[in-house]
Amino acid sequence: MRREIISTDRAPQAIGTYSQAVKVGTTVYLSGQIPLVPETMEMIEGGIEAQIRRVFDNLSAVAEAAGGSLADVVKLNIFLTDLANFATVNEVMAEYFNEPYPARAAIGVASLPRDAGVEMDAIMELGA
Repeated sequence: MRREIISTDRAPQAIGTYSQAVKVGTTVYLSGQIPLVPETMEMIEGGIEAQIRRVFDNLSAVAEAAGGSLADVVKLNIFLTDLANFATVNEVMAEYFNEPYPARAAIGVASLPRDAGVEMDAIMELGA
């Protein structure tokens, strides 16, 4: 199995022992993104809506570096420290995705790295 490591400076650099994404065949596994600004590696200022937008922007940058876009995402996992923000996720997600939407899970968690309110990872298929 040949794995291709995907990396871009348009998304935050890994803050641990992982790659931004790994491509195997035509499938790309995008690591979790939190609302870090790539240029500063600091959390974006603003509320949860700004955090959600930053995460989608980060995922989009990694998807593009892999040769795709958010339109190629087939599975999206969303981790929220407050599930009351789920409606905001839906509103913002509708600006980044068109039908047919990817499969998705939303999971409430106690905490996330850097005290983020949201983290997302994704699986993308480029062969479709």
